[in-house]
Amino acid sequence: MEDDTVYDKASAGASQTYPAQCSSLRKNGYVMLKSRPCKIMEMSTSKTGKHGHAKVHLVGIDIFTNKKYEDLCPSTHNIDVPNVSRNDFQLIDISDDNYVTLMDDKGETRDDLKIPDGELGQKIREDFGKDEATVIVTVLSAVGEEAIIASKNATN
Repeated sequence: MEDDTVYDKASAGASQTYPAQCSSLRKNGYVMLKSRPCKIMEMSTSKTGKHGHAKVHLVGIDIFTNKKYEDLCPSTHNIDVPNVSRNDFQLIDISDDNYVTLMDDKGETRDDLKIPDGELGQKIREDFGKDEATVIVTVLSAVGEEAIIASKNATN
């Protein structure tokens, strides 16, 4: 039997999330709330009755959409935590349809990300429009999604 499967990405077997006990989470850490990767903005632990568990109240902001999510989790239970990675790329080009061409430190390019809306997108365009400017963008990756979250003008 022939296998025609094409694999786009190779990984070291790391899954997109890993379980962590609710009580071990910390503010500014990451957690999956309502199946979305979120940064923990607030968290509080409530004591419960005689036979209940302490509950952890989590408030997080989606790292890609900035939407607010809340969840309650017994402190002894596990909750999924996304594997989040940050990578810096040099901005090579911005296309007419708002896609960016990025180059990593190995010289490999990619052009599958869109320029963000709002102030950040405006700042990237302005910096890129300057003569001989080198713009470095930071790409955040989690659970199969990626987005440009920051940029800096590296020309000194």
